[in-house]
Amino acid sequence: MKPPSFEYFVPTTLDEAVALLAQHGGEAKVLAGGQSLVPMMNLRLARPAALVDLNRITELDYVRAENGHVTIGALARQRAVERSSDVAERQPLIGAAIRLIGHPAVRNRGTVVGSLAHADPAAELPAVAVALDAEMVVTGSSGERVVAADDFFVSYLTVDLSPDEVLKEVRFPSLSPRTGWSIVEVARRFGDFALAGAVATLTLDDQGAASDARVALFGVADRPVRVPEAEQVLRGERPDDDRIAAASEAARAALVDPPSDVHASAAYRRHVAGVLVGRALREARERAQASG
Repeated sequence: MKPPSFEYFVPTTLDEAVALLAQHGGEAKVLAGGQSLVPMMNLRLARPAALVDLNRITELDYVRAENGHVTIGALARQRAVERSSDVAERQPLIGAAIRLIGHPAVRNRGTVVGSLAHADPAAELPAVAVALDAEMVVTGSSGERVVAADDFFVSYLTVDLSPDEVLKEVRFPSLSPRTGWSIVEVARRFGDFALAGAVATLTLDDQGAASDARVALFGVADRPVRVPEAEQVLRGERPDDDRIAAASEAARAALVDPPSDVHASAAYRRHVAGVLVGRALREARERAQASG
């Protein structure tokens, strides 16, 4: 199948893009990498009356390390971010998540910000954003605003963006000292969306106790979710195997209504989520201990 007809606009400034979106209301879609939008249009699951192509707004193509954050612009390709030395040094969890996305041909075109704006609940980067308390910088007709990742993802393929707004950039906090991280998932094939996945970070104090713990799940709800029940089990305690097992069980118990579909039952996703939380926490602990 091919998409129905649509108007096509190629603005050269962000202000022009915002004006076009405001002009067309909810009938327009933003195009960056197109790795999700174009297939949906071909299947006629998305039927925009207009496309606003950002690819000539070169000012949106950047990866910066600044003010304790890694800041990624709307046109930064996943492959470029994956290879960025700033990302590898300051927040390697981002690169690890990107390496689980599709294949190099997909990552050469797909954008980090596009993945966040698309908000597939089984995607890796939205879960990383939630786990790290990333900040979404949104620009629209009314100006610029910053949205916490936990508030940005509303429900299935739905985010806190008005029809005249563009997700301009995302700010990930840099890795804290003595912090370990991990992202793990189960998928039918490498490159597929996850049936279930977990993101974890652990920060250890001088006594080896967890001064901070973060756990997020993806593929098990209508959006990526933090799991405070698992985090509370770990904070202030030494993350030994028993403590991690308790956190894993807390994560499993917190999943009230995971989806059930042709790929996996709700019971399977709930069980696997607990296993993956344990695996991610053990990997994060090892990295934290190795960091000194």
